[in-house]
Amino acid sequence: MAEGLHIALAQEPLTHVMGLPVTPTVITSVLVTVILLTFAFFTGRSLKVVPGKFQVAVEETVGGVYNYTKEALEDARLAERFFPLIMTIFLFILLSNFLGFLPVMETIGIETHPEDGHGEGHFVPFFYPVNADLNIPLTLAIISFLTVEISGIAYLGFLKYGSKFVNLKSPIDFAIGILEIIGNFARLISLSFRLFGNILAGHLLIMVIMLFVPLLLPLPFLFFEVFVAVMQAAIFALLTLFFLKLSIAEPHGQEAH
Repeated sequence: MAEGLHIALAQEPLTHVMGLPVTPTVITSVLVTVILLTFAFFTGRSLKVVPGKFQVAVEETVGGVYNYTKEALEDARLAERFFPLIMTIFLFILLSNFLGFLPVMETIGIETHPEDGHGEGHFVPFFYPVNADLNIPLTLAIISFLTVEISGIAYLGFLKYGSKFVNLKSPIDFAIGILEIIGNFARLISLSFRLFGNILAGHLLIMVIMLFVPLLLPLPFLFFEVFVAVMQAAIFALLTLFFLKLSIAEPHGQEAH
């Protein structure tokens, strides 16, 4: 910070494992996964017949999300199948966003030096806000996209699902099918860049404010970014749920049948 604010979208790898770069984002993602697995393990082991306040809060939260998923899909069997994915996406994004507010982000790391010994070294942090790196939101978007498309094919069958996109009954239906194909692939961009852009913008805003006015001014913006973090996690999970509902819906004109 003494030399000013340094912003870089490309993450500098800390090391390489089997030729693959290990970046601060990878380490933070692993940390998020470990925290979620640990929480699930110990929460599952501590369940009681007469629940305490913590268990009641967890059960109400999980039950509320499950009931909403069941109402949206209008099928308990489908809700049981897709609820784990929706809840996992929400919790992973939410915890990743919350960890991005911790002081350890981009403050603890190592100083690297050029291999040839010439030039100045630079600081590489151990931790970096997960969703401020486009690779993670894009990966989540790809998982959501593949789940939606595969579920539509599995539920309706390849030919019926394909009829949503290839319809030769009329020029208008054919044009609508082409737009549906473009819209489906556009979800990859909209899902990933919405999450990435909001989190990165908030992260940079807080950094800039803390650099120039480091006392009380960042607090209102920090509270607002906490709200944004929750909303972005909910929006990503809800859009995945609604895309799933659309994918398993009957093609237009076949609802009555």
